[in-house]
Amino acid sequence: MNIKNLILPAIVASVEAGFAILEVYNQDFAVEEKEDKSPLTLADKRSHEIIMSRLSSLGIPVLSEEGKSIDYHVRKQWEYFWMVDPLDGTKEFVKRNDEFTVNIALVHENKPVMGVIYVPVLKQLYFAARNFGAYLMALDSGIDFSDISLAQIVDKSASIDMTPKKTRPFTIVGSRSHATKELEEYVEKKRAEHGTLDFISAGSSLKLCRVAEGSADVYPRLGPTMEWDTAAGHIIAECAGASVFRADNGEPLLYNKENLLNPWFFISNGKH
Repeated sequence: MNIKNLILPAIVASVEAGFAILEVYNQDFAVEEKEDKSPLTLADKRSHEIIMSRLSSLGIPVLSEEGKSIDYHVRKQWEYFWMVDPLDGTKEFVKRNDEFTVNIALVHENKPVMGVIYVPVLKQLYFAARNFGAYLMALDSGIDFSDISLAQIVDKSASIDMTPKKTRPFTIVGSRSHATKELEEYVEKKRAEHGTLDFISAGSSLKLCRVAEGSADVYPRLGPTMEWDTAAGHIIAECAGASVFRADNGEPLLYNKENLLNPWFFISNGKH
């Protein structure tokens, strides 16, 4: 399969979904509660529908947070599949702090090989693929995504990597809505090691992007996440040169497990 040919459809789906999310964000909206007590809005649903309509025509199975009830015996047969979070950071969306994203990843044999993260409010588009690189594009109103090539998008984008762009203290990025005691202990340990330390709070998959673009040295996720929360950011971080590994044994983070809950993990530029 030519992965490069799938980057543009994923970008178009994410941006179109992002526009729909902003339509809901800029008006009053109701918040439902899912079985796991997490919030659900009309924006989640609209984004899911748009992405499904865009990706389903490509003949590759889709595993989305809002359509996740696919039996493991079915999906374990998949060689390739899309891993989608139509609205990552619904809590941030509800709080109206702008830190929510659309995440689309292509997974091949338990590992993400391509990923797109779109940040609707900031109009930032992160995308990456194995043997292709990692990029960040700032959208402007003059771009017509109905008639654009991948080459044109790359031309309008900046290549990103994990190297810090300026001299700064050791920097940790962590969750805005899901702080844990273990994270606090890790931060204090690193503060003792480095003397000075910066901590950046961020919502959704923006935390993975911060390491990928060199704004932070490490994202320690010492709390629960699901596979759709991390797959797109995982490959973006890896293509930018960062390492993604389990906190317990240093092994790779794998996808399409029977239980879609991630183990604790680190995303690091080597200074964890």
